[in-house]
Amino acid sequence: MRTPSLQVLHLLAQRLDVTGDYLATGGAGSTAEDDVLTQAEFALRFDDLQQAEKLFKDVLESAEDSRSRARALDGLGQLAFRKGDPRTTVERLEAALEAYGGDVGAHARLADTLGRAYAMLGDLGASVEIFDRCLAEARRRGDRLEASRFAMLLGHALIDAADFDEAQTLLEETTALASDVTDPLLHARLYWLESRLYAEQNDAERAARYARKALSIVEMTEDRAYVGRAHQLLAHIEVDRGRPADALDILERGRPLIAEASPVEQAQYRLEEARALASLGESERAASLAMEVSGVIAGANVEDAGRSYTLLAELFASFGDSARAHELYELAAELLERNPNRYLVRVYRRHAELLESEGRPQEAMDLLKKAVAIGEFEQPRLRLPRRKAMLPS
Repeated sequence: MRTPSLQVLHLLAQRLDVTGDYLATGGAGSTAEDDVLTQAEFALRFDDLQQAEKLFKDVLESAEDSRSRARALDGLGQLAFRKGDPRTTVERLEAALEAYGGDVGAHARLADTLGRAYAMLGDLGASVEIFDRCLAEARRRGDRLEASRFAMLLGHALIDAADFDEAQTLLEETTALASDVTDPLLHARLYWLESRLYAEQNDAERAARYARKALSIVEMTEDRAYVGRAHQLLAHIEVDRGRPADALDILERGRPLIAEASPVEQAQYRLEEARALASLGESERAASLAMEVSGVIAGANVEDAGRSYTLLAELFASFGDSARAHELYELAAELLERNPNRYLVRVYRRHAELLESEGRPQEAMDLLKKAVAIGEFEQPRLRLPRRKAMLPS
């Protein structure tokens, strides 16, 4: 039997957030707290969230060293993310990172979740910085798999930041790297990334084509949550293409796949259903559903919350309740102005139409000027430094 090298053990230890001694000996150097943390991590992986939370908190209250404290905070941060609470996720993972020593590139799982949580809160600068640093670290180690992972996370963050040129460059690099990789999920994620890139640039036809390619691959896997998200992406694109009935069919097929997802993920899924219903003229059903999901999404994802308020504003305007519509348009704009995107353009334009219909042309013109100023994303939303971290050859 071959014995793994110290370098391999070190890399594995980093991935698992345990000591090299523990991997080498099966327990040398471990403590009672290590055993409890291991139990907590297993409970988290197997969706026993209540037990995981209890064990992580027990260790946090009695931790005698910084590493045990870091692992407990890390676990509680992962738990908060699973529950759809990005603010608590950031607080706990930042505290964990400080206890670990502050090197985000050395803790891939933490970095993955922390970057996603910042993006959900609308802090795209922090998200991009984390993923970029982790990509650079993976490249330095020559870790092609980890580099691919963080390249795609960075790609999504760059798309969110409307830095489409940089996202396109990164996509091309990652596609070249993946040509020698047989992992089908890697290729599905690349199609997903390409689909989002086209969708955000209003090329719905190509976005749908790549989304279907991604879906055809992930449907062959056992990752139900991932397949469910692929259905959601494709339904979103079909609504944008003016095919709401097709979107509803896609969502119905994918509904069983999200039965065990977090409340926030289920609300995001149902938001696409509300959009499709509104496009079909089923305003009352759409409004009821949008109100239901907006309360769940509000504190978890800035962009989705803005989209749900926009949909509600449009529906209340169609019902003749202009006071509620104005209030909701303003709320949606306040959220979406943190990271201007095509949804904010829609808010300005629809709100301007309502103001115009009420004989308020100057206010309508002011909003239309704001919409034009966004300029169809000719400039990125963030002033990001030019990336130097390229993928390992």
